[in-house]
Formats: sequence, C-alpha cells, structure tokens
Amino acid sequence: MVSVNNSGSSAALIQVRGLNKTYRRGGESIQVLQGLNLDVDQGDFVAFMGPSGSGKTTLLNLLGGLDVPTAGTISVAGDEITHMSSGKLTQWRARHVGFVFQVYNLIPVLTAAQNVELPLLLTRLSKSERRKHVETALSIVGLADRMNHFPRQLSGGQEQRVTIARAIVSDPTFLLCDEPTGDLDRKAADDIMALITELVDKHGKTVLMVTHDPIVAARAHTVLHLEKGVLVEGSKSRPVAAEGVA
Repeated sequence: MVSVNNSGSSAALIQVRGLNKTYRRGGESIQVLQGLNLDVDQGDFVAFMGPSGSGKTTLLNLLGGLDVPTAGTISVAGDEITHMSSGKLTQWRARHVGFVFQVYNLIPVLTAAQNVELPLLLTRLSKSERRKHVETALSIVGLADRMNHFPRQLSGGQEQRVTIARAIVSDPTFLLCDEPTGDLDRKAADDIMALITELVDKHGKTVLMVTHDPIVAARAHTVLHLEKGVLVEGSKSRPVAAEGVA
C-alpha cells in the first residue's frame, strides 16, 4: 500500500514525515519539497511524475541518502536515516539501496561482470561468492552470455540491463530508478520496464521510479504526481503478490 498522508501502516517499509527541502541560490531560498508525507510497503512499485523542477529527483536523492532534508524524517525498515553521519549513511546505502539512472555510468574498461561486481567489493564476500552473486544478477537480467563483454560491445538496452544487475547484485532493500528508459527507444524501453516489473512481481523488489513517460509510469502499481513540491496521489492498479528473493 502507498499512502501520501499520515494514515499509512506503522509497518510500512519506507516512512516519510514532514519532508522539506530548501536550497539557497544567492540570497534567495527555493523550497523544492514542502511537508511531504509518504508510506511505501514492501513490494510496492511507485512512479513519480511531474513537470521539470517539481522535486522528483530531489525526492529520490533524499530517499537514497544522497542528500539530506532541510526538515522532516525518512525511515527505511526501521532505520531513521536523516540524522545519520556521512560514514554510516554510506554504509547504509551500500546495504539497502540499488540505483538505476538514465545515464548508465558503466566503466568502459571493465567487463559487464566487473561492472556488476563493483558494489560487492565493499563487502566481506569472498571472490567466489562475489562471482556467484554476479552470475545470478546477470542471469536475472538476461545477460548471462554477455558477462565478459565490455560496454562498447553492448546495445543501450543491454547496458541498462547491466546497470540494473549492478543495482540488484547486493540484494538491496529497494531500488531507486531515475528516468531508467530516458535514453532508450520504445522497444528497448519496453524491455527494460518488463524487466523492472519482473523484479517487483517475481522477486518482491520495492521500486520507486521517476519518469516523464506515461507509458512507463503505467507499469507501476501507483502513480504519484509532484506539484510544486507537494505529492498528489494519482492512479493505482491492484498490487501484485510477490515472492521474496531467494
């Protein structure tokens, strides 16, 4: 269940209360988010839409611990992240958040497998354990036969699949996707969205996604609109029961 007010379940995976974000530009204060409340349950797939400058990416950055709010709190699986030190926040992100951006951010001199392995280098997993995780992630995204290919040898859609494999390789608590199909043609975009939907429906992943594309947003269980820093509930589809990740 997704709620944009305070009536959400106390057991919600993600709880946002009174979230404000204000930037200063010269002598001017620009309020991007205003008193935002949000509850997201495990296995939800939420799409955020709204005009440029409405605060969508700012919200994702706050949820992922890449930025800190001016006021308000964010709790994920019982961890209140808004007052964590930078060091603890870095560790928290590594354990709990998988990022998928419009720009693939793959390292050209590394193979697909090596790119996917990067988040695991911060863990205590052995080399053989890391390899198993990488193979599993690439298999889930349909690129088991491309693990030794370099980014230049892959299509744009395949590169984004590698990015998704990198995001899920450590089995994070939730995924944050910022315009994940923005650089893709319709066919590749549809394929990527089918993959993200499968991660939700089959593997029980929780996904929060920013998009300008209504066709992409239609894949989500819930579409929320940001208007002048305020969340407005849009449309809902029936949440899909999902199995946990093995």
